[in-house]
Amino acid sequence: MKKGRLDDVVVIGVGCSKFGERYDKSYEDLAVEAFEEALQDAGIAREDLQAGWLGTFFPGFGGGMAGSSLADAIKLYGKPMTRVENYCATGMEAFRNAAFAVAAGMYDIVLALGVEKLKDRQSRGLPRIDWHPLLIKGNTAPGVFALAATRYMEKFSIDRKPLACVAVKNHMNGSKNPKAHLRKTITAEEVLSAPLIAYPFGLLDCCPVTDGAACAILARKEVARELKKDYISILGIGLAVTSARPQFKPDFEYIGFPATVYASNQAYEMAGIKPQDLDFAEVHDCFTWTEISNYEDLGFAQKGEGWKLAVDGDTAIDGKIPVNPSGGLKSFGHPIGASGLRMIYEVVIQLRGKADEGRKVRIKNGIGLAHNLGGPGSVACVTILGGK
Repeated sequence: MKKGRLDDVVVIGVGCSKFGERYDKSYEDLAVEAFEEALQDAGIAREDLQAGWLGTFFPGFGGGMAGSSLADAIKLYGKPMTRVENYCATGMEAFRNAAFAVAAGMYDIVLALGVEKLKDRQSRGLPRIDWHPLLIKGNTAPGVFALAATRYMEKFSIDRKPLACVAVKNHMNGSKNPKAHLRKTITAEEVLSAPLIAYPFGLLDCCPVTDGAACAILARKEVARELKKDYISILGIGLAVTSARPQFKPDFEYIGFPATVYASNQAYEMAGIKPQDLDFAEVHDCFTWTEISNYEDLGFAQKGEGWKLAVDGDTAIDGKIPVNPSGGLKSFGHPIGASGLRMIYEVVIQLRGKADEGRKVRIKNGIGLAHNLGGPGSVACVTILGGK
């Protein structure tokens, strides 16, 4: 039996909706907005698609309960459509499943689409769903990540200023991105004086709750060549899961996330590269400190030294390793099912040299990385994309 090969799979089309408070658009409207752009980008007809994967974390009345939500949105019936969910890594999980299905030889052309409609909800953020009747009380995403951030800051003797550098950088990048939710530049002083949410995170340290959708169309490399498409190759994908209750593990240090380390090592090994070979990265900056932790867990810096990259400007557009040239979750917001695919979208357009002026990264090796982190840092997915 022939063994599947990931290097037979390429991305031939990407699309992304405008992210933001999209009260005038439904769940299906957002999905269609991203899908139609990806379909046009790929230069194919919807009937050419043989299967689809839908990423939605928090289904509601508007859709997302099953694969039929994708079929109804894009009006493609009689073909396999699967809904997947894996905490905040849901979007990249949809992409991963689609890639592996093509690699396995089951399909020639498929799509992965992530979409979430969060601004219509009554809650101010995502609900916490857990088993414990007491410990879950008052447990919020900012609070959970703040525990790790304060531990890190104490251990490595830093204050909130490096976190502010991350916020300023990502807002600057997002201000130049017409699809971002927040397109406003900010100063370090504004970050540090913003109302506190959960120390050390102020309002401007947190990504917003947002509506949005993103889509990728994948194909076998042979098919892409027949279509004469400007494709981007999938060099490596890694997924790793650790405990969803790290606070109960005595060896959890609260200074990083092992899931990201495991997932990135899988992806680097599959791609046959090292972190220093990357031209840029899109990482999961749900909070400013999380981006700093990601620098270290992804191998860009030693543990306890990632904050220096932010302070020294090494992760700026013109830095040594640009991070979140899109503006990141900090500017785009985090519609859970869409975020991972939105990162894939950004990596693809950057590698093609089609990013907006003012935020194009310098491409040397033709390699970019996308990283999704989910739950309380318990699941991570890393995708490495490159040229032909």
